[in-house]
Amino acid sequence: MTLARAAAAEAIGTALLLAIVVGSGIMGEKLANGNAAVALLANSIATGAGLYALIVMLGPLSGAHFNPVVSAVNAWEGTLKARACAVYVLAQIVGAYLGVAAAHAMFGLPIIQISGHLRPTPGEGLGEIIATFGLVLVILVLSRFRREAIPVAVACFITSAYWFTSSTSFANPAVTLARAATDTFAGISPASVPLFVGGQLLGGAAATLFARWLLRPA
Repeated sequence: MTLARAAAAEAIGTALLLAIVVGSGIMGEKLANGNAAVALLANSIATGAGLYALIVMLGPLSGAHFNPVVSAVNAWEGTLKARACAVYVLAQIVGAYLGVAAAHAMFGLPIIQISGHLRPTPGEGLGEIIATFGLVLVILVLSRFRREAIPVAVACFITSAYWFTSSTSFANPAVTLARAATDTFAGISPASVPLFVGGQLLGGAAATLFARWLLRPA
């Protein structure tokens, strides 16, 4: 697999992931008649199911990161070259914005939006630290012991984290940046992005260091 093809897999995978996240949020909110819990349930189930399918499909081609933190952790661990990591991250960000645009187009919304959904609290920042810590830890531990279980474990963890974290578990800088460009159920205001991305980077770094200690030979 060439780097160009792997990057294309990352771009289309991230685009489809964002189309799922934003599109299911729009559809869920439309059908929920104002019940936010029902909308979130629809959003989380669609995201988990779609994420599982995307990882199974594209994992053999690129690793199915769809997430700059996951790519950076792989580079830190030496399983992804720095140049490839940079290309992956660019592909993920571009793909994420394309996915948001596709969701808007499907539902007849303006293609370019700016979100007004403020998520400014320290608790939500902590939620992103915990969500990203858990996601990266799941990937790193299962990479050592049960690699074949990664798709279902990641999908299940993200689905659950929609509900147990105060932030509804973005856990992904590319997703966060792109969701600032949608003023729908899944959106986040640009002013809230630094808090979330900072929490994601911190959570990913903490999980990597903890996994190194946890998995170190006795």
